[in-house]
Amino acid sequence: CKILRCNSEYVAATLNLRGSNRNAAYCNALRSYSHCTRKTARTCRGDLAYHSAVHGIEDLMIQNNCSKEGPTLPPRPRPPAPNHQGFESLDICNYEKSFLYKHGQPPSYQHCAAFGDPHIRTFHDDFHTCRVEGSWPLLDNDYLFVQATSSPVAKGSNATVTSKLTIIFKNMKECIDQKVYQAEIDNLPAAFEDGSVNGGERPGGSSLVIRERSPGQHVEIQAEYIGTTIAVRQAGRQLSFSIRAAEEVARAFTEEQDLQLCVGGCPRSQRISRSECCRGHVATETARALCKELLPVEDVYFQSCVFDVVTSGDANFTMAAHGALEDARVFLPNAEKLHIFQ
Repeated sequence: CKILRCNSEYVAATLNLRGSNRNAAYCNALRSYSHCTRKTARTCRGDLAYHSAVHGIEDLMIQNNCSKEGPTLPPRPRPPAPNHQGFESLDICNYEKSFLYKHGQPPSYQHCAAFGDPHIRTFHDDFHTCRVEGSWPLLDNDYLFVQATSSPVAKGSNATVTSKLTIIFKNMKECIDQKVYQAEIDNLPAAFEDGSVNGGERPGGSSLVIRERSPGQHVEIQAEYIGTTIAVRQAGRQLSFSIRAAEEVARAFTEEQDLQLCVGGCPRSQRISRSECCRGHVATETARALCKELLPVEDVYFQSCVFDVVTSGDANFTMAAHGALEDARVFLPNAEKLHIFQ
């Protein structure tokens, strides 16, 4: 949806209108604005900004006695890129550069994570501990599909851990072929399913790369073409997932794609209260002491760590919460939001 571009072109065209032909020029600008919104109607049908622009144009045309038919403004010349060599075609696969070029400011980012028993930190900084046995989508949008498969942390336990992650980077024009990444416990490959380590043969193939940060324990995938970085980790017998995604990318989904744990958290029926923790394998005080070593701040990462160690009896869960906190420290655009207290 390119409604923001229509808005900014209209604002730029009407900013300095003066003189006797002001009204004619204003009507031309409104007709151009209307034409721009019509061109983007199909992709913007669910966008509130688009609908308010369309109604606003109609009102302004009536107020200024503008006819619907008539001359429009000549197309505005595109501003030169900062390097004055024009916007190179390959930069279409660099999300940050192209966003800055279109909007004159860097993009906003959001962070989501799933770790431990599984605990979900959503894009909106909500925090849930979930039951979610089986396969559940963490993300399902126009660019990415991420599915986590969970199984019980121990026989007869209510709590589950992520045992498998599937990440699909959807086919994108000049940039990448569709790529699938799959991780399972004790199998954290540093390559996509087809054996490649980038986005393929297209001109922007290098805008998707996969790197091993720590063999068998930490893999990072950088998707520069959508301004997104993903970390997949294994700590003990569980996998964790963290993402930093451009806001525009995180929001690119339809009403049908409504089940996404990163967007809405886990459904109410699947939530577990961390305070009413089940009878555990480890005493709470022991778990608190173990968690305190790596997580000195008693926030939700600390609480989750205590819950996981008590429930599972596995001290490796301290590493899961610590890894998630470290990813958040790197990925979160706003450091003040790092710690959540409940």
